[in-house]
Amino acid sequence: MVDIRSYVPELYMGLSSLMVHKLRSLLTMLGMIFGVGAVVAMLSITAGAQKEMMSFIDLLGVNNIIVEAKEAVDRNELQQRRAISPGLTFRDYRAIVENVQAVEASSPRKRFKPARLLPKLGQGQEPPVLVGVLPIWQEINSLRITEGRFFTEEENITSAPVCVLGESAKINLLGFEPAVGKYVKVNDVWLQVIGVMAHAATADTEVEGVEVLNRNNMIVAPLNTVMRRFEDINSYLKDEIDGIYLKIRSNEDPIETATVVNAILAATHKDAGDFTTVVPAGLLEQRRQTQLIFQIVMLCIAGISLLVGGIGIMNIMLATVLERTREIGIRRAVGARQADIVRQFLTEAVMISIVGGLIGIGFGFSLSWLIGAYAGWSTVVTWGSVGVAFLVSVGIGVFFGLYPAFQAAKLDPIEALRYE
Repeated sequence: MVDIRSYVPELYMGLSSLMVHKLRSLLTMLGMIFGVGAVVAMLSITAGAQKEMMSFIDLLGVNNIIVEAKEAVDRNELQQRRAISPGLTFRDYRAIVENVQAVEASSPRKRFKPARLLPKLGQGQEPPVLVGVLPIWQEINSLRITEGRFFTEEENITSAPVCVLGESAKINLLGFEPAVGKYVKVNDVWLQVIGVMAHAATADTEVEGVEVLNRNNMIVAPLNTVMRRFEDINSYLKDEIDGIYLKIRSNEDPIETATVVNAILAATHKDAGDFTTVVPAGLLEQRRQTQLIFQIVMLCIAGISLLVGGIGIMNIMLATVLERTREIGIRRAVGARQADIVRQFLTEAVMISIVGGLIGIGFGFSLSWLIGAYAGWSTVVTWGSVGVAFLVSVGIGVFFGLYPAFQAAKLDPIEALRYE
């Protein structure tokens, strides 16, 4: 069993050597500080990006395909498109469901922003989006209801004036009291609240031009209710439906199925380019490849900094061996073995790298915070990244400290004593 007390003299001598030459020690550590800081920052950015992407995938569903209509911005663009394509319609929806065998569940979607709401929203609060879907939409998106229930197929058939609120919409409209049984007025239609959805992670981003709906701030109603009871003032600019959700069977490939869906829509839309097909599984794979490239680049940058830091440690330790040649001779003369000399100088090199690594970890924390605060990137510093950075710093100290330590141990004691 290793006796830790036997290392105390070497640790004391190593610490004393660092304190005697404070500026030199700090300059030697700079490469380690920047290198370890870069490792921590790189791992935190990667973890943050992975977390953000997984939240995005959870919102869309990894086995889902989402078809989004590209809305016209003005009448001229609409006329140009309608000369080629009818836009996204219920006919498209039926064609996909009837011809794509891999589809397990599906729902069209119609949405718009209400012009008037009661109860009124507070100042600065964003109006919720009214979304009309089929009851199966709950299963497609794995929605969890915390209060009440989701609407039924019968309520959709009868265009029942009912709705389910997202968490934020419920709080903004009805406060923190139970909402089931209460009413909200959307434009000129009163809707009875029958359920409240659980809080969902949000993705404040657009991927390939597809805006991710904030489920926390929406009013979800039966599709027929929205189609028959509401009229969007800008409906002349919009498609019959603005989205289609498709849940693919678990044993089918969503990417291949999306190719079939695209082929069906391209035939009916005559390549008008008025729709987008989003495949979360494909987006996840693309993001992983992008992250891999980013990791390789960041690791190269961090590796260069660590290499420079390691060379600096080796250089300063060689200079230290030269400065302390007479000390080495005296230690050998009073009985120190070569192993003791190796351990002494190796301990000093490792201490330099450890202290530099600890400062670098703090620098990496600060760098991650600055990146998150000012660049808007999502960063997550994990204990795993800290552990990796610390082990890297120790490894650099051992690797680049071995040569100077062996050089010190090989010195001839008599020649060392004569050295001036």
